Amino acid sequence: MNENQFQEALQAQGISLTETQLQQFRTYYDVLVEWNEKMNLTGITNREDVYLKHFFDSISAAFYTDFASEPLSICDVGAGAGFPSIPLKIVYPHLQITIVDSLKKRITFLNHLADQLNLSDVAFYHDRAESFGKNTKFRESFDFVLARAVARTSVLSELCLPLVRTGGTFMMMKGADINEELEQGGMAIKALGGELVETSKFQLPIEQSDRHIVLVNKKRKTPNKYPRKPGTPNKDPIES
Repeated sequence: MNENQFQEALQAQGISLTETQLQQFRTYYDVLVEWNEKMNLTGITNREDVYLKHFFDSISAAFYTDFASEPLSICDVGAGAGFPSIPLKIVYPHLQITIVDSLKKRITFLNHLADQLNLSDVAFYHDRAESFGKNTKFRESFDFVLARAVARTSVLSELCLPLVRTGGTFMMMKGADINEELEQGGMAIKALGGELVETSKFQLPIEQSDRHIVLVNKKRKTPNKYPRKPGTPNKDPIES
């Protein structure tokens, strides 16, 4: 996906980019590739692949929810090199973005990236999601929590739903074949105060690979025992 195809595909979804935003994506790519030589941020470094599989794929979250109309507070769990929340921030500058990641060098990269992109209202925290979700400053405080291909549903729900305010939304961005995973994760979603609302399927342009956007509403407060101590959700997931 070259830059023109990127613009056209977004315009088809009602998203028009300014020259300033296009330049921010160019800078994002340059900084990503430069830092990737020093640390493992992504296995995808070809420009057209980054625009398709990282930038466009990240922005696809906006095809299934309204980020444009209000200044939502968003937490991105395990964002790695900033996906999906930094591309969304470029498109919707009014969003308030918080990223939590367990690797300090990735946080160092994100701070540098935010400076290069001249972003405001962004905050980066070096922490395990389990610990972050216990922190009373952040617990049940976000309008929206995002996770992109970080872990299976049962694990992600325990890492993310404790951060969502009651009435807020948890979004999982997934690849193909999620039916069995969602079925196994149903108990976790319910136990953590969530309710599965919608699963949308689409294909990434050009390569036509399957993607799923899963939306979960936070209906009730998460019980205080969740999230459990770091590592436990992955070792002993809540599953039916």
